[in-house]
Amino acid sequence: MSKPRRAHTPPLLPALLMALLVALLALTAFVLTRPAPPLPGPASAEVRFTQDMTRHHEQAVTMARLIRPRSTRRTVRSLALDIELSQGEQLRQMRGWLTLWGQGPGAPPTPEHARHMGMASPAELVSLSTLPPREAERAFLRLMIRHHRGALAMVRGVLRPEGVRPGVRPEVLRLARQIEASQRGEIITLTGLLSRLGGPDSSDAAPSSGQHHH
Repeated sequence: MSKPRRAHTPPLLPALLMALLVALLALTAFVLTRPAPPLPGPASAEVRFTQDMTRHHEQAVTMARLIRPRSTRRTVRSLALDIELSQGEQLRQMRGWLTLWGQGPGAPPTPEHARHMGMASPAELVSLSTLPPREAERAFLRLMIRHHRGALAMVRGVLRPEGVRPGVRPEVLRLARQIEASQRGEIITLTGLLSRLGGPDSSDAAPSSGQHHH
């Protein structure tokens, strides 16, 4: 007596591969047809923050370049080089964003706005080149502490205590968090170094945390 034939069962692997291919094609079509997020406009938080922080970083790099060849202490020269390199890299990133968004560098900050940002005045910048080297080192440390405090006030415009500012692009938030973490750490280093060099931290009080625009 012959045995009944079993029904033919198609292999599972080709069917699974076909289903995966269909799902992948559907996902690719969704990504390609999804509208891109609009670029930030000139009045957006991203553009204002990036323009202001670009100016701020430019001055930090300038200050580091002024003191580095004049300093007689390796620790000060090393710190200035770290600031020049790290903020120079962030500068390139922010300038790239502004180009991508079709935005210019923005107007230079007014003297009042620059003070809120913790920036050095033209006379203070000149002093880094004219003071005796030891005094210039202490001036650099005091100015950079104030400068970093200004940066912390600026990032609070997008990183609010109650949470991030709604609608801010994730790449801008990431940079703001990087700036906040690195400059908090550098303030501790700068303050400790200034204390060892015999110069009290006579920098101005931390700039206002309110958002200020030109």
